[in-house]
Amino acid sequence: LEVRMYHTPNLTGVRKKIVPRRINEGWGLQHMKLYGIDDEIILSGANLSSDYFTNRQDRYHIFSSKRVSDYFARIHHTMCSVSFLLQLDHSSSSYSLEWPSTNAGPSPLTDPTGYNAATTKLFTPLSSPSSSSPIASPSHNTAIYPLLTLPHSLNTELPALRALLSSPFPKGSSYLFTAGYFNPHPLITASLLACSVSSSNTRNDKSYISGTVLTAHPHANGFYGSKGVSGMLPAAYTLLSRRFLRAVAKTAPGGVELREWRRGMVGEPGGWTYHAKGLWLTLPPPPLLPPSSTSNTSTPPSSATSQPPGPSITVIGSSNYTKRSYSLDAEVGAVVVTTDEGLMRRLKQEEQGLLKYSRTVVEADLKSGERRVGLGVRIAMWIVGVLGGAL
Repeated sequence: LEVRMYHTPNLTGVRKKIVPRRINEGWGLQHMKLYGIDDEIILSGANLSSDYFTNRQDRYHIFSSKRVSDYFARIHHTMCSVSFLLQLDHSSSSYSLEWPSTNAGPSPLTDPTGYNAATTKLFTPLSSPSSSSPIASPSHNTAIYPLLTLPHSLNTELPALRALLSSPFPKGSSYLFTAGYFNPHPLITASLLACSVSSSNTRNDKSYISGTVLTAHPHANGFYGSKGVSGMLPAAYTLLSRRFLRAVAKTAPGGVELREWRRGMVGEPGGWTYHAKGLWLTLPPPPLLPPSSTSNTSTPPSSATSQPPGPSITVIGSSNYTKRSYSLDAEVGAVVVTTDEGLMRRLKQEEQGLLKYSRTVVEADLKSGERRVGLGVRIAMWIVGVLGGAL
């Protein structure tokens, strides 16, 4: 058994000494979640702490494919080659972290710039299509496109999400976007709003994509009730939700619904926390073909009357879709595109399961009572940014 531990190149020197440990994850993490055995792998946003098995909501997608599993195994092994090695001193029963000479680059603590250059060189081939990629078979109805993000170097997820949300959607399309810690990258926010803008311009012919954004209520935030600076995080996310709703009102009124997930209260019996993240795109069925000139039927051409079985596109992985995710964290995920109706129905069930414990919120809901955000929270958010961190 070998245990490797990643260290961000963004938290070194004086900054490492002054940033409190309770919040130092804001300066960068190895945030990938990969759980593989043989030819199967689980992509998720979940850690392996006990609450994920009892009262913490997340997503788990199992891929039964040697090719997919082998690809993500290469991601895992490459990350291990640029991480510290945990060593046990049997004589004193103590542990230490060492940087083996066989690692693929210098330590991030001694040479952050050199470390970034080495990791970029190692991971770049894994972020590009293989020259030996086989042509898709007509019998295949599902495609998987891996996503990879590394601090200061690679990012295939942000461009992929923007491309998905900027696609020309047919009438009746919809999306669900969720992040437990709601602070989307500005480009993600702009894309979510832009694809829903037409909802206020062409509502008469319903030529728009309706959007639903789902996030955690403060009582479902894992930091709720924490001591110190980390206890301010739920209020910080409330402030960010308010800003998002203002942007919706200005840019796409009526086009995007914000919902908050809550199942009891964290820290109390029966209370759950929310940690799911992802994107689902649902497209209407294609229109029926018009009858041929030799057909005896008099039924006029029309669109398909059935509803789509469920989303045909989903994004699954570790990313929270924030500025931190795309500038400071190491993330991995995948875009899944399918025409398989059974899989589409399961994706719809996944959506419904997440929405079950949510309700719509408006800006007024986030201004009253305990949802009011104090000056201290705003100052703390500013300080984090000044010191090079991010939520």
